Amino acid sequence: MSRIPQPSSSRTPLKTPTTPSKSRIATSNTPAVRVRTQSTARATTPSKPRPAVPPQDAQTATASLSIKEAIALRRAEAKKAQVKVGSGGLDNFANVEDALPTTEEKPEGEDILGRLSVRETIERARSTGSLNLATRSLVCLPSALFEIHLGITPDSLKSVTNEPPLPAAAESPTGARRGKRDSPAWFEAQDLTVIKAWNNDITEIQHEISLFGSLKTIDLHKNKITSLPGSFANLTALTVLDLSHNALTQLPTNIFMLPELVTLNISHNSLTSLSFNAPFASSERNAVSSQYASSDFFTPAIVRATTPLPRLITLDASNNKILAKAIDVVLPASLTKFDLSNNPLGSCQPLLKALAALKRLRELRLEKADIGDESLPPAIFSSTPFPSLRILDLGETRVSPEAVRAALQGMKQEMNYDFIAEEPPEGVVRILVGKKVLKEYWELELEKRSKSRTEKSADYGSDWVPLPGLSLPSTHSTVQKPKTASTAPKAEIVKEAWEIEAEQGLLTEGGKRRARAAAAAAAAEEQAKAAALTVGAPSTPSSSPPATSSALSLNSPQYYNKTTQTLTLPPSAAPSKAPGHARAFSLAAPSASAFASPRTSDIVVPAPTLPLSIIITQPFAATLKVLSLVNRRMDRSFSIPPLPDGPISFLPNLEELNLEGCNFTDLVTVQHSDSTSGASTPPRSSELILPLITKLFPSLRTLNLSYNQLTSSSLAPGALSGLILSTPERKGLRHLRLRGNRLSELEGFLELACLFKGNREVPGWKLEELDLRDNEIGKLPAELGLMPLDVFLVDGNIFRVPQRRVWEREGTKGLLSWLRGRIE
Repeated sequence: MSRIPQPSSSRTPLKTPTTPSKSRIATSNTPAVRVRTQSTARATTPSKPRPAVPPQDAQTATASLSIKEAIALRRAEAKKAQVKVGSGGLDNFANVEDALPTTEEKPEGEDILGRLSVRETIERARSTGSLNLATRSLVCLPSALFEIHLGITPDSLKSVTNEPPLPAAAESPTGARRGKRDSPAWFEAQDLTVIKAWNNDITEIQHEISLFGSLKTIDLHKNKITSLPGSFANLTALTVLDLSHNALTQLPTNIFMLPELVTLNISHNSLTSLSFNAPFASSERNAVSSQYASSDFFTPAIVRATTPLPRLITLDASNNKILAKAIDVVLPASLTKFDLSNNPLGSCQPLLKALAALKRLRELRLEKADIGDESLPPAIFSSTPFPSLRILDLGETRVSPEAVRAALQGMKQEMNYDFIAEEPPEGVVRILVGKKVLKEYWELELEKRSKSRTEKSADYGSDWVPLPGLSLPSTHSTVQKPKTASTAPKAEIVKEAWEIEAEQGLLTEGGKRRARAAAAAAAAEEQAKAAALTVGAPSTPSSSPPATSSALSLNSPQYYNKTTQTLTLPPSAAPSKAPGHARAFSLAAPSASAFASPRTSDIVVPAPTLPLSIIITQPFAATLKVLSLVNRRMDRSFSIPPLPDGPISFLPNLEELNLEGCNFTDLVTVQHSDSTSGASTPPRSSELILPLITKLFPSLRTLNLSYNQLTSSSLAPGALSGLILSTPERKGLRHLRLRGNRLSELEGFLELACLFKGNREVPGWKLEELDLRDNEIGKLPAELGLMPLDVFLVDGNIFRVPQRRVWEREGTKGLLSWLRGRIE
């Protein structure tokens, strides 16, 4: 039916205007239609005046407007308001109040912080699954939470007789203003997983909270909670629970049956016990039957844990009233961090034994706890205690350092007693005993150096020695010892570079020139002896060893690291052609001493890149694992002893050799010298570098020849197979790094890769990493994709196929797969 009634027969029909005109069509209860045109002269009959609408019918007239009329009315009102606001400038205000900036009225439902009301926050949580009611001055969890999310009304709480009602949902267009609906649709609803209600006045929790079975995080810290409902353990999906800073005196027994709980914070309460094993103390049948709390067929079963908190990692129970005897020794097996600080523990030998048996415990804090030396007797631990411990905090307790050392003497980690905020490295446990004073690394180093200087300068006499394990400042107690003990060898003192230079007189430029001249003279004398032996001339016998070896001490911590079995020789600069005098002009011809490096390390360390004849005489030669010779370019040669006929065992355990940046070519100069006399016969010869390394170091696993001058001629198939493949005499190479050389072809690797055609495994293949970056390789053979490599690096070469994106997307596996796909 049309909303515009037809004109009555009693009225004269109006003539339709021929030109466009604006009209106003009103639908009312009157049986007539009035049309007003811009020109009233064209109307055939005069229209009757419209009767005024009585005041009591104003609402009816407003409701009778059509949709188009309502829209036009709203647009007119908005236009008038816009014109009113922008009609004048600064001089168009009637009074001072009009000049004040207008503030928008606070939308209904928001608080002073701009947050939504509690009810609207709860409604919004239906679509997000996360509810944040922190700092709302709540006396309990609102009943609207259960009504809106679960459709139930919770039972009234004893501690909250009259719960303040929440205001009804506002009907103002708040949701429209924010671009959201007031409540989510049914298909947007999510299960509640997070509840944060911290910093409120909550004293009790409704037992209906267990119906939120999907909760994973509950944060209720800084409240006034005195107890938890027994149904709390039905939240089997809970992973994080924060109940700190409350008034809890005990926890529900079955809370220790939560199967997924990872973090539990119950600090700053009034707890007196931790009954981990209480839910499992009854008979096994009752314990198993209590796992399923479902009595309805359609209600999902609630599966609880069979051991105390099987996934718990962090437990903070500090600042309570817990006694050690009230803690069950059946602790969570996965516990990693345990904090019992500021608790009146008392004697806790059984507790410490149980904690020492935890394999994953890395941090144990007992700061300000009431424990003493009686809790740590010398024979308390029968086996290795605390296998993974990194931090043991006993600060501000009655425990003494001596008792800790005696009790933990069987610990496999190295014990450190420095108060530092940083986490200790692997293999070190930091034990904090006494008053905690945090210090920086530079402060500890300064104290260490000052104590060392005090020990050097102080004269305690031959009858006095320090206590074991303690440094010896002038005020420490000492123990008398017989005079025969004064002949015991003293430990080697680690010296700094500046101390070595000071002892050798190298702090001045003149001292450095004299040292260089002495080194050059010793080298010239050694060459003269070698030449005399070569021609058969008699040489002058000398009772002392050569000057080079006598001044050498590679066993010093400056070069050798005993912990990692690593020998690192300092880099040597290339000889300079500039005269030795820097300040004034000199007519003297530059001598050999002018070409020497001015650094101390170049004087005491032999010049050859690999002084193997000197290294094998050191006491650590049989156990050396890593040899680093980076940037040693002064004398690019190998000084090796005469090779025996049988298997070579110079460095039997050497696994890594680093020759990076030594400017080696395919041939290396070799000097066969006698380590005892220092003579060399013949003086020098040239050999291929890869076969020589293969022959000298049979246990090598990692070889770094990056940034040298090797060409593709070095990568012959025979040389590569002897280096890489394992044999009964060789272990086989795992890492080969050839970055920054002059390689252009990979024919040697191509033949090795062809061994994998039709074979899944090649006997003796151990290679895992091959680094060919920054070379001149023009083509990658497709057969290289057959090599089972974990790391294959080819950046910085000149080939264009495959493109860079092949390995940038999927790495080594993608590159090898691409190459395999191109095999014809």
